[in-house]
Amino acid sequence: MARSRDAGYVSAYEVQAAYVPSITVDYLVVAGGGGSSELGGGGGAGGYRTNVVGEQSGGATSAESGMTLFLGATYAVTVGGGGGGRSNAFAAGDSGSNSSFNTITSNGGGGGGRYDENGVSGGSGGGAGRANTPPKTGGSGVVNQGFAGGNGNGVLGCGGGGGAGSAGVSAPSSLISGNGGNGLASSITGSSVTRGGGGGGGTQTGSTAGTGGTGGGGNGATTSGGTGANGTANTGGGGGGGAAAGGNGGNGGSGVVILRYPSIFTITIGAGLTGTESAASGGYKRATITAGTGTVSW
Repeated sequence: MARSRDAGYVSAYEVQAAYVPSITVDYLVVAGGGGSSELGGGGGAGGYRTNVVGEQSGGATSAESGMTLFLGATYAVTVGGGGGGRSNAFAAGDSGSNSSFNTITSNGGGGGGRYDENGVSGGSGGGAGRANTPPKTGGSGVVNQGFAGGNGNGVLGCGGGGGAGSAGVSAPSSLISGNGGNGLASSITGSSVTRGGGGGGGTQTGSTAGTGGTGGGGNGATTSGGTGANGTANTGGGGGGGAAAGGNGGNGGSGVVILRYPSIFTITIGAGLTGTESAASGGYKRATITAGTGTVSW
């Protein structure tokens, strides 16, 4: 008769099969911001998602659940570019591109509407161009990523682009354009940095343009034919609206993916990605990935 195995016995094979080395990773994933257009609303900020405890994801929502990954496995990363600005194209600014890490995707910011156009929806919504009949409205944001853009008002008032931390401001009057919504601060790198600001609405000489939201949003243009300011690179900031009479809307700022993990581990950043790993500090290392598409592993 075969010898029965002791109830408390666990084979070496079973131990090996049950033990899968893992790593806990904190992330901040910011998409590219939206561009704007002539006499346009500000571009919306790129979608903003994080799981850092005590911080917020976009749209004033709580941080997401923790993420545990396997050592030796590869995980996909994409950093979205900012949307392009336009001039005399009879179209809204281009929306930004998505950023992603593993299962987390942040949507590109919506483009700011050209005059007589609504803002485009996105991670945060683009601001509307100047109002006419019917009034023009800002694009909507994505839940847990960002806020809506502001509305237009009258012949020269354009809405501000939505930010990760607050909505774009609707134009207060026909001669004053709305400010971009503010972004959110994160200390994932060890220092507090604000990202995800919406772009300010553009206008025309003699009127007041909107200012970009904190966190990389570009200012709107005031002087006739003037160009809106670009959103700041690697913040997902929206581009500022261009001024009337041929002004170009600003480009949206590119996104970023930042990863934080215990300092005993070292990341491998694969081909196709541009990024760096920090020295250990406070028990962590951080990888900041600023462009490209590829994979990472530990």
